[in-house]
Amino acid sequence: MSQHLTTSPLPFDERPSLQRVWGLMLVLGLVSVVVGLVAISSVFVATLASVMVLGGLLVIVGITEVIHAITVRNLKGFAIHLLSAAIYLVGGIFMLEDPVQAAAVLTLIISAALFVAGVLRIVIAATTQFHGWSWVMFNGVVDLVLAGMILAKWPDSSLWVIGLFVGIDLMLQGWSWVFLALTVRAYDAPRPTVA
Repeated sequence: MSQHLTTSPLPFDERPSLQRVWGLMLVLGLVSVVVGLVAISSVFVATLASVMVLGGLLVIVGITEVIHAITVRNLKGFAIHLLSAAIYLVGGIFMLEDPVQAAAVLTLIISAALFVAGVLRIVIAATTQFHGWSWVMFNGVVDLVLAGMILAKWPDSSLWVIGLFVGIDLMLQGWSWVFLALTVRAYDAPRPTVA
């Protein structure tokens, strides 16, 4: 009886191809870190800019939904496309016309999302107690604390929360690009052996 050995294919190693563009990755990472620092240093401006960019994107999506609804006006999905277009357009125009009020609404949504995520993480960690459950519970507690801090200072917190979160995200993303670029640059590809 012969045994067939099945071997799983090795994962594709992207480091040699990324090594050619490590400099670009490093520059993009450093730019992201700098923009993140600027956003954190002026959170109100970063909040308004983020809300206005999101509003502009929603208007663009709304216009494309209108165009799409017109092209499928004889099909069943016409009403749904028209409704989603109206929602995108109204939301986008509201954000562009009154970014401060839009930031207040978005901050409430962020706080609610953090609260729900925190409760779920705590419940899952407490009921399942899998490997590393304490870190998940800690993450849930941090989410609840953040949600409480945002709500306690709302609506004033809406003037800085979004800008701060965007700045932190840009900085973390930038540092991850920087470290990836330096890791890829230091990678020494194995040379094929000649038989």
